[in-house]
Amino acid sequence: MTSTEHAIEFVNELLDASSTDSQLLQYLIRIQQEFSFIPADTITLLSQRLAVTPAMIDGVIDFYSFLHATPRGEYDILFSDNITDRMDGSQLLMKLLCDHLAIQPGETSKDGTASVDTTSCTGMCDQGPGMLVNGQVVTRLDEQRIELIADFVLQHVPLTDWPDEFFQVDEQIRRSDLMLDNRIVRGEALRTLVRDGIETTLDTIDEAGLRGRGGAGFRTALKWSICRETQANERYVVCNADEGEPGTFKDRLLLQSWADELLEGMTLCGGITGAQKGLIYLRGEYRFLLAGLNDTIAARRSAGLLGKSILGKDGFDFDVEIHLGAGAYICGEESSLIESLEGKRGIPRRRPPFPVAKGYLGKPTVVNNVETFIAAAQIAIHGSDWFRSRGTQESSGTKLLSISGDCPRPGIYEFPFGTRISEILSECGAENVQAVQVAGAAGHMIPSGQFDKTIAYEDIATAGSFMVFNRERDMLAVARNFSQFFVHESCGFCTPCRVGGKLLDDLVYKLLRGRASRYDLEEIRSIAALMRTTSHCGLGSTAPNAIIDLLDHFPSSYTSHLDERFGPAFDIDAALEDAREISGRRDNGIIGEELT
Repeated sequence: MTSTEHAIEFVNELLDASSTDSQLLQYLIRIQQEFSFIPADTITLLSQRLAVTPAMIDGVIDFYSFLHATPRGEYDILFSDNITDRMDGSQLLMKLLCDHLAIQPGETSKDGTASVDTTSCTGMCDQGPGMLVNGQVVTRLDEQRIELIADFVLQHVPLTDWPDEFFQVDEQIRRSDLMLDNRIVRGEALRTLVRDGIETTLDTIDEAGLRGRGGAGFRTALKWSICRETQANERYVVCNADEGEPGTFKDRLLLQSWADELLEGMTLCGGITGAQKGLIYLRGEYRFLLAGLNDTIAARRSAGLLGKSILGKDGFDFDVEIHLGAGAYICGEESSLIESLEGKRGIPRRRPPFPVAKGYLGKPTVVNNVETFIAAAQIAIHGSDWFRSRGTQESSGTKLLSISGDCPRPGIYEFPFGTRISEILSECGAENVQAVQVAGAAGHMIPSGQFDKTIAYEDIATAGSFMVFNRERDMLAVARNFSQFFVHESCGFCTPCRVGGKLLDDLVYKLLRGRASRYDLEEIRSIAALMRTTSHCGLGSTAPNAIIDLLDHFPSSYTSHLDERFGPAFDIDAALEDAREISGRRDNGIIGEELT
């Protein structure tokens, strides 16, 4: 069989085994895994079978960083490029591997053996540096491990024959509280729902004050109630497991070891809202969790906790399937995630309407993250008072934090909301700290003078990322890593984010090179203000956060890099002065705002 025949047969089998036409992205992911790229013949066949244009398929391939229209190496190696991986030496390790393989970063070897490049954070910050090899996670890289990997690649050793410890991902639980200390019996929350009824269970979740753990903090019971009250004959429950914010990895733990509780919470939501279908959007970097999640889903079906007539109750029908992501940070935004679930490019939708009214396939859809669904299931069992025994009035319960960077004990920590940053740093053993980046690249740089602030929706909100930087770190280099991240991850839809992000990155690089003046600092602020107010979605509006925090709180990190010799040589106000005098019109020095 020729390669073309194999590709066509493979795609036909994929399509014949599927019951829906909304899985274009899933088909492309499977084709990529099989052939290391998307052959042109498969695009033609998909176009014919799915009645979509080849241009649309090409657009999807171009959008996702894990999909390629040209062949990758037999070993497709991607080093995690988050700032904490760099702090652990990832760049030197990548150079070492490239030297062994005689290729440059970003290249594929001439014989097609290997491709080496970088990717955004792989969610292994507590056991990095990390990499992906053909989509499989490799942790705890060091020089010895890199040399072994180089030998395996050059000898064409299959991944299945590599040492198991290369792929080991530990739980790394350092501190536990309400959520992690209280495992639930499979089906217990659902039995509570059947016994107490929808209204009582929903009231319990509302009284607990549960808010979305993804960072936005919308009241969970209100979201579920709105969806339930919509006039629709079809509703959906979506779990956002696209944990792409740099430095965040707490959902990795929950997906790995609390999958039963997650599915319990999703099914509880289905029972309350009347949804019959649940979808887990699993980030591509967590593909290693796919088999375990599917096993848990199968076990729950066998136990009568998924499928038709759950717990023997007529009309309580709910099932779950998993969709993989393909390397797009923007798909962590709920409307982008829904677009991706529908097999399209993950371009954020205009809102309203919100997903709870018009979401997946145009139907009312609840979107919550992993931690939120688990908390809801626990509240249904243990009650609102149990949950409110921790936290603050506005931020009840606890929060899982992914702690990494300059601390001797990185890992997963569960703290009550309202815990001070200083207490968290003490718990993880961090010393001589100059800054903490809370909520990932889109969050904020917190200087040491503000370590009395607390983790809470009313103070410092976070989806879970907590990166620590000691006083030896160059915070300007940290900000550059974040600005590069946003350039790479912009969906490209709107000009403020697409162009503004690149301009900010160029200016931060100019600072690092010692070629910037104070004029450039004002340019940074001007561009950031434009991005914050005019970007299409939250990615563009939050992209400048770390850079502005740097200017506001860490002047010593950039003042030494300034050189006023590189200020603008052309004074536009002075050049216009003659024209103002001749015309007798003044603009108060504001170009484009003409005043008579």
